[in-house]
Amino acid sequence: MAIPIINDWQKYFTNPHEGLGSSYERIVLNQLLLRLQNKGIFSSVLETPCFGFTGISGINLVALAQAGCEVFLEDSDPMRINMIEEVWRELGYPMQIRFNTDFSKLDYPDRSLDFGFNFSAMWFVSDLPAFIREFTRVIRHQILICVPNRNGLGFQEQLKGYSPQLYPDLKPGFIDPASIIFQMKKCGWKLVDRNYIDCPPWPDIGMSKEDFIKGKTGLDLRSQAPDAPANLISILDYYKGKDPEFARNMMMLYPFERLAPKWFKSFWAHHQYLLFSP
Repeated sequence: MAIPIINDWQKYFTNPHEGLGSSYERIVLNQLLLRLQNKGIFSSVLETPCFGFTGISGINLVALAQAGCEVFLEDSDPMRINMIEEVWRELGYPMQIRFNTDFSKLDYPDRSLDFGFNFSAMWFVSDLPAFIREFTRVIRHQILICVPNRNGLGFQEQLKGYSPQLYPDLKPGFIDPASIIFQMKKCGWKLVDRNYIDCPPWPDIGMSKEDFIKGKTGLDLRSQAPDAPANLISILDYYKGKDPEFARNMMMLYPFERLAPKWFKSFWAHHQYLLFSP
C-alpha cells in the first residue's frame, strides 16, 4: 500500500496496468485464500474495507467467487463502488457491495457470514475497537487480516509525505499487529496463525519499479508509453480466462518467498497476515 493510491486510485479502472509487484501480490494472496477455503471452513466471505493497496480496488475475492463462495464487499466511496460493480459485471461473477461511511457499524446479522477479510485496509477504519467488535460479531468461523510489514525496508519510504493534516482518513496506528491482536482477544477471538506474505525478490517500494527509479534518478526506463499494450500487466484477463499462464508466470517468483528464512522476511516481506478464530 502506498500513500499515493489515496489520490489516484481511479487510474487503475481506466488503465488496469498494475505492474509486476501488485500482480505477484494478488496471486500469492489468492493462494492463501484458496488454501483456507479448500479446508471447507467457509462458503461466504465479507471483505471490509475493500479499499487497501495499489491496483484495481475490490477484486481481491474474485478467486473465491470463482471457487463458488458468496462474496460481500464494503467501501466508503460511492464512485469507487460503481467502478467496482462494473469490473465484477465485466468479469461475470456475482457479488454484493455496500456503502459504509466509516466501518464502525456493519449491517449484517450476528454470525451471518463464514469468513472475514481485509488486505492493507485497517488504517481506513475510523475506530479500531468499534470495527473489530462489529467484525467479530458478524463472522462465524475465521477472520484474516493482512497488514503492511511495518518493519519492512520499503514501509518508511512509502510513508514519506504522510501527515494527519494531509491524510486525515489514514490511521497508521491501526495496522499495528499487537493492537489488532489485543482488540480481537478482547472480543473472544484467538490468533491461530501468523506469517509473512508477499515476499518477492524486490523491496516494497509501493509503486512500479520504473516510477521509483525515475523519481530517484530522473531516468525513465520505459521504452514506450506506460499505457501501451505491450506494457500491460493485469490480472483481469486471467480472471476472464484469456491469460491462463498469468498465475504460473507470477508463481515463478515464489521460490524466493518459499525459501527465504523468517528473519529475512521480517525486513523484506511486504505484508504479514493474522488469522483468527473465535
